[in-house]
Amino acid sequence: MTTVAYLDCVGGLAGDMLLGALLDAGAPAAKLDEVIAALGLHDHVRIVAERVQRGAIGATQVRVIETDPGAGRPASELIAMVSAAPLPAAVRERSIDALSRIADVEASIHGADPAELHLHELGGLDTLFDVCGVFVLLHALGVDRLVCSPLPYTRGTINTLHGPLPTPGPATLELLREAPLLGTDAGGELVTPTGAAIVAVAADGWGELPALTLDAVGYGAGTRELPDRPNVLRVVIGHAAEQAATTTQVVLLEANLDDLVPELIPDAVQRCSEAGALDVWTAPVQMKKGRPGIVVSALARPGDERAVAAALLEHTSTLGVRVSTLHRYELERRTVEVEVEGRPIRIKVGVLDGRVVNVAPEHDDCAAVAAATGRSVKQIWAEALAAAMREARDVAR
Repeated sequence: MTTVAYLDCVGGLAGDMLLGALLDAGAPAAKLDEVIAALGLHDHVRIVAERVQRGAIGATQVRVIETDPGAGRPASELIAMVSAAPLPAAVRERSIDALSRIADVEASIHGADPAELHLHELGGLDTLFDVCGVFVLLHALGVDRLVCSPLPYTRGTINTLHGPLPTPGPATLELLREAPLLGTDAGGELVTPTGAAIVAVAADGWGELPALTLDAVGYGAGTRELPDRPNVLRVVIGHAAEQAATTTQVVLLEANLDDLVPELIPDAVQRCSEAGALDVWTAPVQMKKGRPGIVVSALARPGDERAVAAALLEHTSTLGVRVSTLHRYELERRTVEVEVEGRPIRIKVGVLDGRVVNVAPEHDDCAAVAAATGRSVKQIWAEALAAAMREARDVAR
């Protein structure tokens, strides 16, 4: 059973709001004490978690209080502290990833070397604790998949040690590439760099609430009241609802050809694939005046429609491309690796309702191993399939 957490960013997104929401949803508070111990912060950090009101909603507010705030730290120091901490491996890796992303975007913005970057506002122990604490609580709740709602984009300025900056801050926007944003006239900073870094690592998807059976709800409070909305982050936790398959929208692009040199058809097919087509195929047809011809068909995501259409127009002799919108059912797809003759082979796996229903070795990998070992491709393919089937149960979990 897959446990899903959905972040409903009503009032924005910040590290302390995430901590509060996860605690409010049932994560054990004792886990935060374990984070303090693992990072060696007993003498430097104190955690206060309390119930507060934000608008008409009761929520949990978490405050990370440093006994000696100081003037920030090098990013490398924070990462080294996590690397040495006795945290669960997955928690440690994701925490390092989030901190490294912060360091990389700050270094890019300020023209510095990430290894030598000194973080100011983001170099405090509160940043370190927020990052590690959130991943520890997600781990404690057994969250397998996290989906985040669109994030509020505010216009204005905030005062920082670098001077006034627009909101969202430059680092926040860099961390949120590919995340959906919604403009709002609310003032101030609603999404912080720490919150952005955490969700950039943790989010498996963005958008609306996925189908699930509700188990728990938690509210994490921001530090101030907002005039037009409750300043809370809501987390909805449940287990994924069983469904036959995912339904997605695709576009079908087609062109009829009766005057293209046959040798050029494979090149056009390859160009469509490179432009983002999910699949490309040809079929023989009889065209006007009894001429033999072919139809080139390409299936693509809506976002790749223009690129695939351009490939058909540029690399075939057609003067127009037909486009129709379809929807299709898709299995959940995963890729795993097995070893044959000590060499890796990728395996494509199709999962339906938690069950593995399709397993297929990657042919090019099998061919490469066969060429290197002098064995036949079919022998390598069969051994890779057998190895994958032995692991099929683990793949579906």
